[in-house]
Amino acid sequence: MNSQCGKQYNYYTLDNGLRIVHKYDNTQVSHLGITIDAGSRDEKPYENGIAHFIEHCIFKGTARKPYYRILSRIDGVGGELNAYTTKEETVVYATFLNQYYERAAELLSDIVFNSIFPEKEIEKEKSVIIDEINSYEDSPSELIYDDFEQLVFGRTGLGRMILGTEEKVKSFSASMIRDFISRNWFTNKMVISTVGNIPFDKFVRLIEKYFSDVPARIASNKRHTTYRYIPKHIEENRDTYQTHVMIGNICYSYRNPKRVAFTLLNNMLGSNAMNSALNMHIREKYGNTYSIESSYTAYRDSGIFQIYAGCEEHFVEKIKDLIIKELENFKNKRLAQSSLSRGKQQLKGQLAIQFDGNQNEMLSIGKALLNYGRVSSLEDNFEDIDTITPKDILEVADEVFVTEKLSSIVYH
Repeated sequence: MNSQCGKQYNYYTLDNGLRIVHKYDNTQVSHLGITIDAGSRDEKPYENGIAHFIEHCIFKGTARKPYYRILSRIDGVGGELNAYTTKEETVVYATFLNQYYERAAELLSDIVFNSIFPEKEIEKEKSVIIDEINSYEDSPSELIYDDFEQLVFGRTGLGRMILGTEEKVKSFSASMIRDFISRNWFTNKMVISTVGNIPFDKFVRLIEKYFSDVPARIASNKRHTTYRYIPKHIEENRDTYQTHVMIGNICYSYRNPKRVAFTLLNNMLGSNAMNSALNMHIREKYGNTYSIESSYTAYRDSGIFQIYAGCEEHFVEKIKDLIIKELENFKNKRLAQSSLSRGKQQLKGQLAIQFDGNQNEMLSIGKALLNYGRVSSLEDNFEDIDTITPKDILEVADEVFVTEKLSSIVYH
């Protein structure tokens, strides 16, 4: 076991490989979570959706507790127990009043490492998730993001939907769940993170009490796929009132040093801020789209850049032309230093607001330690942003905003 201290964060590693990151905050409400390096991209094709299914089923009973005790253990004292699945992680976490730290630690340990997955509960949960899939498919503005990733990444793990399909979900069993866990859940690929009102040494003792007996399961680094990306363009008739447009490209992984510059560029281009280039130069100037925004998601070995717009059908071609024009502007014209400075300040402010929420920070630092082996403070992030030059922005724009390399989907 070993421990160390950073500027704001304390680290510790148990003998079984489980890592801890801790931040003290003098508050009445604390947050504790476990981030597991396993998501939907780690599924085999026949089990697509099982990572998300497991996220639901770990609350359905352990060797020590029936489901109703699990569901009331934290919620019954005014807290919240929750989980979510991404393409690369599964996260289980709790929010609670400080006096329930030990209760939360014991509960998370129990459900992550001792769930028994009763067949009766599995069958009930299938109906819940199938309803979730059907509801999702009724939301084209959300579904188009998954369809676009499938267009870009093809039949690889990143191209499959996190929820899976109704047919796949109906086939799941307790033995399939245990098989996925045995292949993908390793103690050295998990991080326990907390932000709350507990001294570091006390927190370490608490985690040792409830997690040190977990058997060590050690895995080497995994996930590397070579993507043979070929731009594609698809139009589908989905009988929707509004037409939905998605344009984008494959992009940088989170290990690529150009990731920071592109994050800043994407934020200036089409973040949720009302003064983004896409919002100002398309929505506000012409008024022919209800919503328009860009996003950038980085994965271990790749990434994806997307622009979404919702509009009336007769505006589709104009919207697409205007989007390409904005991308060309970033490619062909070096940003003025004053514009870049304003963009940096805006991104810093958004990061500060994100870090201001303790639950968001707890989740963020767990993922950071899992993926990078360390947590960057807000000041570290600011320093990285400050080093970006107009040349850096021009370089990433030239590499990603290439018209011939863009793919698109349109739902009519």
